[in-house]
Amino acid sequence: MVLPQDFITYTRALMGSERYDKMASALLEEPPVSLRLNPFKTLSGITEVCNADGQVPWASNGFYLSGRPNFTFDPLFHAGTYYVQEASSMFVAWIVSQLIHIPITMLDLCAAPGGKSTALRSVLPKGSLLFCNEPMPQRSNILAENVQKFGHPDMVVTNNFAADYRKSGLQFDVILADVPCSGEGMFRKDAGAIAEWSEANVEHCWRLQREIISDIWPCLKPGGLLIYSTCTFNDKENERNVEWIEQEFGADFDLPTIPYGWNITGSIGSDIPACRFIPGLSKGEGLFLCVLRKRHEHHLSREERIKRPSKNIPTKPKMPDIPQWLKADYDCSIRLINSNIYAIRNQWVSVFDKACEALRIVHAGVGLATSKGKDLIPHPALALSIALADGAFTQCELDYSSAIAFLRREAIALPNETPRGYVLVTHKDMPLGFVKNIGNRANNLYPQEWRIKSTHIPQPQQIIKLK
Repeated sequence: MVLPQDFITYTRALMGSERYDKMASALLEEPPVSLRLNPFKTLSGITEVCNADGQVPWASNGFYLSGRPNFTFDPLFHAGTYYVQEASSMFVAWIVSQLIHIPITMLDLCAAPGGKSTALRSVLPKGSLLFCNEPMPQRSNILAENVQKFGHPDMVVTNNFAADYRKSGLQFDVILADVPCSGEGMFRKDAGAIAEWSEANVEHCWRLQREIISDIWPCLKPGGLLIYSTCTFNDKENERNVEWIEQEFGADFDLPTIPYGWNITGSIGSDIPACRFIPGLSKGEGLFLCVLRKRHEHHLSREERIKRPSKNIPTKPKMPDIPQWLKADYDCSIRLINSNIYAIRNQWVSVFDKACEALRIVHAGVGLATSKGKDLIPHPALALSIALADGAFTQCELDYSSAIAFLRREAIALPNETPRGYVLVTHKDMPLGFVKNIGNRANNLYPQEWRIKSTHIPQPQQIIKLK
C-alpha cells in the first residue's frame, strides 16, 4: 500500500508519530471481517457463528470472523439472517441504544448500502419508524434490497437529497448524518479510496458536509439528536465541522460514556467529546462520530411554515382478499405506488402520506404485491418480511443446490404434490422468495436485479448455524 505523501505529512502531524505509526502498520494488515446477526430472524434460532473470532465489544449481535467466507453462496445471507458489516460501523447503533429508550422517528440520511440502517433498526425501541435515504438512484436500490431482506416493516427507503427533506416539512427525533467524505478510514479495504484521495477532495468534502447539515438541520426537532459521522481521519471533516455545527446552529454535545477497554480514541486537536476508531488501536476501520443535541429555542423558518400542495399522494385502491398474508397484529393500511402495493402500519400512515408528497419512495412498510392486470403477484419483500403470516402460502424447503439455483433465478423443480399457485421457497426454514407453480414447471419470481450473477459452482457455505 502506497499512501499519498500529502496524506502522510498531514495525518502524522495531526495524530502524532506514535499513533500514526501504529495506524500505518495496521493498514498493511488484512482488514478484520465481521458480521452482525439479524435479531428479528435469529434471536432464538442461532446456535453458532462459524469461525467466529470473538464478539464485537459494542455490538451484542456482532462477531469477528477468522477469515472471509464466500458470503455470496450462503442462502442464509440472502435470507437476511445476517449482514456483513465493518465492525466500527456497528458502533452507531450502540450510541443510539444508550441514548434512545422510547419510540421515535429517525432518519438515516446517507444510508446506502444499509449496514447502519439495519443495525439501527435492531436497537430502536418497538414503535419507532426509521427513514433510510440515499440520494444516488442506483445506490438507493441497493439500500432498498438490503432493507427488504432485513425484513422489518417499520422502515421507509427514499431516494432524495437533504434539501428535498428540508422542503418536505418532515421532522425527526434523531438524524444520522453519515456524510460523504474523503474516505481515508477505508484505505485498507478500498484501494480506490487511495487513488481518489487529494487535498482538493478533502476541501470539497468538508464544504459539502456543511451544505448537507445546513439543509437537514431544520428537519431535526428541538431537543433532537444529530449523530454526525465520517469514515475519514482529517480534522477538517471531523472536529472542525462539528465545532462549526455547534456554533452555527446552537447545539450541545451529548456523547454517552465510552468503556475504556474498547480502545476508542477521543477527539484530536480539540476538546469536543467525540469518538475516533483508528486501525491499530481499535479492531476495525476508520470512523469518526459525534453526537449533538439541538437546543429547544427553535423558531420555524418561513420555508418550514409553508404547507405545500400534495404532488404524489398515494392511491388507496380496493384490494382483493390479502389480509391473511400478514400477521394478525400488523394493523395496517394499503397504499399503491408505481403498481406496487404496500402495507403501512396505521400508526405511520399520516407520516408516510406526507413523505409521499415531497419524496421519492423506493420501499416502505411491507411490500405486498405487484398489480399486473387482474393478477396480484406477491412482492419479493413479502417473503422476507417478519410480518408475513405463518401459513399464508404453501411452503417448499429447498436443499442447498436448489436454493442457489433459485437465487440465480434459474428454474427449480418442486415436489409433484406441491399445489399450484404461489409457493414460498425456504432454506433451513428461512424464506428466500416466491415461485409460481403452474404444474409442469415453476416460474422463478426472484428479482432479476438481486440474482447471483456468478456461474461458479460453489461448495456449500455455512456461515451461521440455526437450530
